[in-house]
Amino acid sequence: MRELFIGIDSGTQSTKSLVIDAKNGKVLGSAQRGYGLIGGLPPGAKEQHPESWRKATAATIKSALKEAKASAAEVKGIGVSGQQHGFVPLDAKGSVIRPAKLWCDTTTSAECDAITKKLGGLKKTIGRVGNAMLPGFTAPKIAWLKKHEPKNFKQLATVLLPHDYLNWWLTGNAVMEYGDASGTALLDVKKRKWSAPAMKAIDGALADKLPPLIASDQPAGTLASGTAKALGLPTDVLVSAGGGDNMMGAIGTGNTRPGIVTASLGTSGTIYACAAKPVIDPEGEIAAFCDSTNRWLPLLCTMNVTVATELVRGHYGMSHAQYEQAAAKVGAGSDGLILLPYLEGERTPNVPNGTGVWLGANNRTHRPGHFARAAMEGVTMGMNYGLRRLAELGVKARQIRVTGGGSRSRLWRQVMADVFNAEVVTLAVGEGAAYGAALQAMWCWRKNRGEKIAVSDLSDRFVKLNCRETARPRKANVAVYREIQAIQDQLSTALRPVFTRHRGWLGC
Repeated sequence: MRELFIGIDSGTQSTKSLVIDAKNGKVLGSAQRGYGLIGGLPPGAKEQHPESWRKATAATIKSALKEAKASAAEVKGIGVSGQQHGFVPLDAKGSVIRPAKLWCDTTTSAECDAITKKLGGLKKTIGRVGNAMLPGFTAPKIAWLKKHEPKNFKQLATVLLPHDYLNWWLTGNAVMEYGDASGTALLDVKKRKWSAPAMKAIDGALADKLPPLIASDQPAGTLASGTAKALGLPTDVLVSAGGGDNMMGAIGTGNTRPGIVTASLGTSGTIYACAAKPVIDPEGEIAAFCDSTNRWLPLLCTMNVTVATELVRGHYGMSHAQYEQAAAKVGAGSDGLILLPYLEGERTPNVPNGTGVWLGANNRTHRPGHFARAAMEGVTMGMNYGLRRLAELGVKARQIRVTGGGSRSRLWRQVMADVFNAEVVTLAVGEGAAYGAALQAMWCWRKNRGEKIAVSDLSDRFVKLNCRETARPRKANVAVYREIQAIQDQLSTALRPVFTRHRGWLGC
């Protein structure tokens, strides 16, 4: 009988489920279901109903199992990857109090400033938790609830992240693993313990509302009877610790030992690496996260990747193929059309009130192809800002493994190779986070049976490169992008005071 594992990736735009065979790591079935954000909210507010994730998870598990022609008895484990930093507030009965505020919500700048001040400033904040207090993180969202919705805060009994909420629905257990917990800005990443000063800076009773911490190779539990019945699965199916989408993406791209760098191009853009010890950025621009293999994951995050390309594509009414064709007709550098891509604000660098800026529009460049290519280039250079910062901290990239929607574009992969000045490769299984979640579930299940196995043993065996899609840097283009990168950097630095002073009329 086959031994099957389910990997779930619950993201901002959709949930994907994969069924893989433990014998060869082959994907036997997959399914996806989309959903949107809650509309009509104030500028900067980004929220979703957790029920949307739960319904999408149940539907995609059933569909993926059907495609795999799987029997219930064959399913041994489930792993969950989720969008990081989202704040899911539960009351004492386990009911969701209000919609979840997401990673891309930028309404908490004032709370970030207040918490940082209470902790003694930026350097002391980084010293206590390893990270700066940024709007995307969970901690300021909790403070926001206390300040703006005190009645809801009074009901708060349990703080969960999106993947924790799905684990809770699956198992009935409220737990949090180190990787995703480090993205709350409440965890001391060096000690892997909740930071008492950070919790106290928000509320004296917050410690009682945070779930127990577990290691990455520990199970969250087994399927609760009600959920098992709804999914048509037995109650002995193990649910692994799971983790944030970047942590699971690291496993799913084989980024389980120092020396490999992963770039994920979705709504947001992330670049991260595996590290044997914490990588703390004294400036707070690089996140000093734990990973979901019991090590660390230095990470940079930009909030605008497909946000920008989809805006251009939608404006000109192009299909994805038409978009790429139009952009491919324009040379590197887009004839001087440059995008500062802070359409949703920005996290790296920390410019929460930023906006998008086009520089170099004229009669020659005001064309669909130029805007299409400049959007690709602009967001890639935005990510390169953080990649260069990683290099300054000792994490250098010779090969970058790309995953996410943007990685499907041949042109975009070449732009990345030229901007990053590094070899860019894709994976045989493109859904890195879901695949990583399935591999983590397999790792957890095998360790739970007493086997001595490292997660890298599984990723080395099953994660395969798609060598035919490898892109290598072109010397002439590298030089062009180095020059344009300098202009984008100058533009960003010059406009930050403007973004801060005029955030009202700039629409932030």
